[in-house]
Amino acid sequence: MRALLIFNPQATSTSRLRLDVLVRALASEIELEVVETRYRGHAATLASDAAREGLDLVVTLGGDGTVNETVNGLMNSPVAGSPGLSRGLAGVTAHGDTADKLPALASIPGGNGNVFIRSLGLPADPIDATGHILAGLSSGRTRSIGLGLAGGRYFTFSAGLGIDAEVVRAIEGLRASGRKASDALYVWLTIRQYYSITDRKCPALTLERPGRPPVSDVFLGVVSNTSPWTYVGNHPVNPSPLASFDTGLDVFALRRLRTVSTMRVLGQMFSDGRKLTKGRYVLNLHDESELTLRSSRPIAMQVDGEYMGERECVAFRSVPRALRVVV
Repeated sequence: MRALLIFNPQATSTSRLRLDVLVRALASEIELEVVETRYRGHAATLASDAAREGLDLVVTLGGDGTVNETVNGLMNSPVAGSPGLSRGLAGVTAHGDTADKLPALASIPGGNGNVFIRSLGLPADPIDATGHILAGLSSGRTRSIGLGLAGGRYFTFSAGLGIDAEVVRAIEGLRASGRKASDALYVWLTIRQYYSITDRKCPALTLERPGRPPVSDVFLGVVSNTSPWTYVGNHPVNPSPLASFDTGLDVFALRRLRTVSTMRVLGQMFSDGRKLTKGRYVLNLHDESELTLRSSRPIAMQVDGEYMGERECVAFRSVPRALRVVV
């Protein structure tokens, strides 16, 4: 088996020593090349090259951002772009059923959240995860999963417009100055953003679906491809608990951002079980194939926890059976 390991040296919880240990373990079972990312978008280029060269497996060691770049590199590679494609929203090509054409993906946790890896049921510890992946490779244990498409960007677990993306933007600004991401930092920035910066009086978003009336006056829209949405420590945060890699997209939207109602909704997100978040100003949608979030002003957007800039209109599409992952 020929494989490429994409290593992000800037990820929160990676190190050279850990890399050496993991590489030795993997190289004992597969033919492995290791490449470090040097700039934003490098993982996508490496993954696309791996698909074009016919490699069997791409392994990532990094956070959710590294996984997202790698997935986009695979999905936008010439291999995935072979005949038989369908035309998606806003003229974007949607691949669908590409899983058998591309290298399988195996992800080792190296970031702060590692939401994608944990949502697959893999261990959060990188050593344990590597052992799990080697066992999966030995037994041929893979799973085909669906992806989400936000405009021209694929996502594995979630994309959002509004305050969640504003927090991601603030986090990335602090990380650029040398601050390490942590759960405590996310919580502090969320509280600061909510009370001091976010416009909580004038909702900008409108949710549109084919054949349905639009839903206006929306402050926050989170589109999920699986659950949970994120983690605080080891505790999942679940606004769309029915979301799954095997179904379409789920949507959680808030039409009010007052303190009491917002705290009530947050409490439900942190509670155990698979009950939908409820409230007078809460909107939940399940298993949607396509939708659009339109904004009356430029609004922050995040994809898999990565800031994507400001947008005024984003079309979302579910892409089923898009990728094979080692589980």
